[in-house]
Amino acid sequence: MTQTPVDNRIELPFTGDERTLLCGFLDYLRGTIELKCAGLSDEDARRSLLPSQLNTAAGIVKHLRWVEHFWFDVALAGRPSAAPYTREDPDADWRVEPGETISLLIDDYAAQCTASRELVAGLDLDHEVAFRGDKVLSVRWVLIHMIEETGRHAGHLDVVRELLDGVTGE
Repeated sequence: MTQTPVDNRIELPFTGDERTLLCGFLDYLRGTIELKCAGLSDEDARRSLLPSQLNTAAGIVKHLRWVEHFWFDVALAGRPSAAPYTREDPDADWRVEPGETISLLIDDYAAQCTASRELVAGLDLDHEVAFRGDKVLSVRWVLIHMIEETGRHAGHLDVVRELLDGVTGE
């Protein structure tokens, strides 16, 4: 069994206003994604150990990068999507292509998280945008959803990492 990598995540806030708590929890989970991938070889990051062939460490990181892009850049900021998935290939954001290393995927994810953070910093939590026709979406909802989404996939990474090399930890 290998040792758990060094934990460089932010410390979770125990007090503060709503924005501090929401952004703090999301940043903690973003750091958890990076922590769970620390020290993985490209080969191990691509290894599929679960029934879904796409649910690899690298695939999870790539997917989360594009989830961040969709909810912050596309849904909140109204920018065009640059995501690799299409109607014909809805799983392209999970598929790790040749040349995509775990280091590159983590760097892309971190850069997207930085862009998401910067966007949210300039918006009120109550800021709303039109969404999918007749719906309305708030910054608060996106932050809560991203905590849920990132937390769920951090759990997947817990399982994948333990199956890969026995590394466990919060």
